[in-house]
Parts: sequence; C-alpha cells; structure tokens
Amino acid sequence: MAIFMTILQRLTYAALLLIAVLVLNFTMMNLAPGDVADTIAASMGGADAELMDKIRAEYGLDQPFIVQLGAYIGRVLSFDLGYSYFYNAPVTELIFERLPATLLLVIAAQVLALVIGVLLGVFSARHPNGVANYFVTLFALFGYAAPVFWTGILLLIGFSLKIPLFPVAGMSDVTIEGGFFVKALDIAHHMVLPVITLGSIFLALYSRLSRASMLEVLGSDYVRTAKAKGLSPREVTLKHALKNALPPVVTLAGLQFSAVISGAVLVETVFSWPGLGQLALTSILARDTPTILGILFFSALVVIIGNLLTDLVMRMIDPRVRGRA
Repeated sequence: MAIFMTILQRLTYAALLLIAVLVLNFTMMNLAPGDVADTIAASMGGADAELMDKIRAEYGLDQPFIVQLGAYIGRVLSFDLGYSYFYNAPVTELIFERLPATLLLVIAAQVLALVIGVLLGVFSARHPNGVANYFVTLFALFGYAAPVFWTGILLLIGFSLKIPLFPVAGMSDVTIEGGFFVKALDIAHHMVLPVITLGSIFLALYSRLSRASMLEVLGSDYVRTAKAKGLSPREVTLKHALKNALPPVVTLAGLQFSAVISGAVLVETVFSWPGLGQLALTSILARDTPTILGILFFSALVVIIGNLLTDLVMRMIDPRVRGRA
C-alpha cells in the first residue's frame, strides 16, 4: 500500500511541475520579440498594420496575457498543442511523427553509455593501479570535455568521409528494398555514429561515478567478510559490490535524461537525424511559436516521466529507500 501512496504522491508533484513548466514556457515565449502574426506575415511576403491587427485578433493575440495563458493551458490539458503555421499541420501530429526517431536515438545512447560506462568503471576499480585505470581516467576526461557536436563532426570526417564505413546523414536509405530485418539493419547502420556521439559524454560520467562508487563499496566491511568466506572475486563483484554501487549511477542517469534530450538537438543537426531536435531547430528559425511550445512541453513531460521511472527503479534495487516517502 505504501508504494501506491508514494506513486500517487510523485504523480501529484509531477502534475504540478508540468503546469509550472507550461506557465514558464508560455511566459518566456510571450516575452520574446515577435509573434505568430509576424511569422504569418513573413510567409506572405509582408502585411500592413490593419492586416496584422486582424491576424492577431483571429488568433487571440490581442487578448490580455492572463487570458492567453489560461486558453493555452486549457488547450494543452485537452491534449491540443496547437497548430503549426510553418508546417501547416497540428503540432501533436508533427511531434509524434518525429518522436520515434528521437526516442530510438536517446534510449540507445543511454543504454550504451550506462552499460559500457559501468563495465569500464568496475574494471578500473578492480585494477586501481593498473594501466586500465589511467586509460579510463583519460577517456572520461576527453569524453566529458569534448563538445558533442565536435565529436560528431570528427566521427563523420573519420568514418563517413575518410573511411566510408557509415552513412553521412539520415536515418535510413530509401533505396534499400527488403523486409523488416533488412530495414532494421539499415537503421542500425545509420545509428552507430549518432549513438556513439550522444553517448560519449554520458559514458564518461557513468564510468567515473561507477569507478568511485565501486572503490568505496570494495573497501566496505561486508565485502571484506565475503572475501574472507572464500568467495571468488567474480562473486564478490557481481553479487555484493556491484548491486550496492549501482544506485548512484542509476540516479545520475535519471537526472541526466534531460541533458541527453538537449544533446540530441545538436546530434540530430550534425547527422540530419529526423527527430524532435531537427524539428525544434527548424521551428526556432521559422519562429513557429506553437511548435516550439509543443516541443518544450513534450520534452518536459519525457524528463518528468524519466525521473519518475528512475525513482521507481531505485526503490527496486536499493532496499534502503523503499520505506521513504
């Protein structure tokens, strides 16, 4: 029963946070220069003051700020994110068209960074004075310091232009014919460089944190007791140390989810990946306010859900937090 009350409490907090994000996003967009009327007028090649006033009245832009905000929140609560004046399509439709590509990229990058980062951290912690430790340290420093777009450009030059192993851009090759598995392999082939690029900075974070956490756990009393009982190093690492070293890494992964999504904007731009990042960039350049607000709202929703799932996973793998509210 306690877990259901905790989930209900977290959902309440999430709903309040989402409403706060809606208000903040709408306020910031309202304070920015220009509006939808300017965008429509620009697409028409210009408009006089009378026509601009008619456009603003038609879309409710002549109403007080509070009225506009209330109408916007009401539309969002009824699952209406508005209409894109640049793409001439509903914003919800545009987001759901691009969402699978972004989720595929983000989830693959997170899984890659977590798995390889934890493995490198554990291996480095078990050999703290070896060459592997220095390699992981240098690798983490490089991955954390390198801008994600710079890493992507280097990978493109190295493995798409100089050594043509991977495609330069896009998510798939439209000329390829075949069934599901052929197309899936083609998408996976296109994903390699973007996933490595997006996952590189987070892989560095996870490897360093898992190394520090493992070193702390390996020096604890219960690990020494397990070794004294004659357990093999493999059993000590997997059954005792790793399980207790993972919670900080899982927490960081949840907190970094928003950074992964923001990093995807740059990666999608570099690799012409047809996701929300590309849609956001185009909408910003076109001053398509409804689409920008829709993407910001949906990104916040994904981050909040990611944090909720992180909290639940923490409660499953760490008994110490199960009794907490």
